[in-house]
Amino acid sequence: MSPQPFGARLRQAMDNRGPLCVGIDPHASLLADWGLNDDVAGLARFTRTVVEALGETVAVFKPQAAFFERFGSKGIAVLETAVAEARERGALVLMDAKRGDIGSTMAAYADTFLGKDSPLFSDALTVSPYLGYGSLKPAVDLAKENGCGLFVLALTSNPEGQEVQHAVRGDGATIGATMLAHLKEENAGAEPLGSFGAVVGATLGDLSSYDLAVNGPLLAPGIGAQGATPADLPEVFGAAVRNVVPSVSRGVLRHGPDAAGLRDAAARFAEDVAAAVG
Repeated sequence: MSPQPFGARLRQAMDNRGPLCVGIDPHASLLADWGLNDDVAGLARFTRTVVEALGETVAVFKPQAAFFERFGSKGIAVLETAVAEARERGALVLMDAKRGDIGSTMAAYADTFLGKDSPLFSDALTVSPYLGYGSLKPAVDLAKENGCGLFVLALTSNPEGQEVQHAVRGDGATIGATMLAHLKEENAGAEPLGSFGAVVGATLGDLSSYDLAVNGPLLAPGIGAQGATPADLPEVFGAAVRNVVPSVSRGVLRHGPDAAGLRDAAARFAEDVAAAVG
């Protein structure tokens, strides 16, 4: 039996738990704010606290792989445990690793995060298409096989991204628009939602010149500490707003280590998002 596609599982999770993705970003400064040491023990306690507090209520967790990788194999072990425990609690896991390469190397990255036998097996993965969208094919193929999803960097919130994403091709389309067009083709005919999404910053303002109707999810970082609010989402995403997966990290995590504080903050963001997107 084929696994249920990620897009269908994501739609169900957002409908049941609310449209919110909480990042797990154990910055050294955030560990310090929680009274934890910047070491593997602090990393493990921080991560466990977030997963235990929110794993049964939020739709999606987005662990930032780099903050675990910086501790080497012991940090990766913490990440493996977090992925398994989050999924056991019913949350989807979007691994924020932003991998991108070609051929067998891209296939190895895909196996790491989308292979069913991998200890880091996640529901979805962020990827970089800037070796060409076609370079992502190994990840696209494995995602389809295992019912996973991808989120492709398209229109990111960092100012530096504009020099690549807003560059104009010979056919007059920007690079960012080209990535959106590829995703629209990838998701054609998928119901209720395609599994191949775009990363589109919530801080970018009016994007009406871009076709965001890719029939897939739109991961929207920038809510909270980066300045965007849930009320900004309809202006930025227009008619595609129902497919937006708003991502907040510090806006929730700064309310820890108290579990009730984390739950209350996440619930407030989810309520505000639901009200904004209607």
